[in-house]
Amino acid sequence: MNMYSQRRKDVLKLVPEGALVTRSWLQQNDLTGHAIDNLLKSRLLETVKNGVYKREGAEVEWGDIVYFLQKQLDTDLTIGGLSALELQKLTHYLPMSNQRLIHLYGRDNLPIWINNLTTGIKFLKHSSGYLFGNSFEDERALALLEFTRAFSWKNTKEGLRISIPERAILEVMNQVPQNISFEHADELMQGLNTLSPRTLQRLLELCTNIKVRRLFFYLAERQNHTWFTKLQSEKIDFGSGNRVIVTGGKLNKKYKITVPDFYE
Repeated sequence: MNMYSQRRKDVLKLVPEGALVTRSWLQQNDLTGHAIDNLLKSRLLETVKNGVYKREGAEVEWGDIVYFLQKQLDTDLTIGGLSALELQKLTHYLPMSNQRLIHLYGRDNLPIWINNLTTGIKFLKHSSGYLFGNSFEDERALALLEFTRAFSWKNTKEGLRISIPERAILEVMNQVPQNISFEHADELMQGLNTLSPRTLQRLLELCTNIKVRRLFFYLAERQNHTWFTKLQSEKIDFGSGNRVIVTGGKLNKKYKITVPDFYE
């Protein structure tokens, strides 16, 4: 076998179709800097960004990008909110735009160049601090990883890290009404009849967002799911004062949030 054929065999084995890899990762997998430069010169590898490569001519998909963020860059960015519910087939909502939005939640930054890799896909990063505080300890941040699961992606062993439904619906609540309508949130809640009350209880106690807690309880009570009756609301801090969610809406006196008139 000639040198080119051996290099090609090595790249096919080490770098799957569509995968993004860093120079440091390649070096950790027994490729010298000289060997990497030769792979680039022979066009078996292609530069995506300084120090980031893919197979020459390979098409990068949205999941390849998420996998790269989670496993190669070791960020805490997690697929969450509406995206997590969609992947777990818990929404029948059809987006009106041709552009698919992938919602990522975490404390780490999303590299700006990521959104230039694919067409028809946009990644939106949301800070987990809006739900669970901006300065919580590492132990608490690690606790949030308990509320994720693996989503199968190609031949990866680990898959993609996504929020479980109990966490994802709280992430959705935080996007109302700026990015998700009150009515859409209600429709999503309607389909969540198999949530775990124990998991919800833990998440609601970790959550520091008063608006999210109130809106979640309002919509959950409205749908009258079996799991709702098992939540211990007396252990939840609902804060004080009114919260405007729907401008010009009607105040719900129990949870002290404004909702669309026809809901009351």
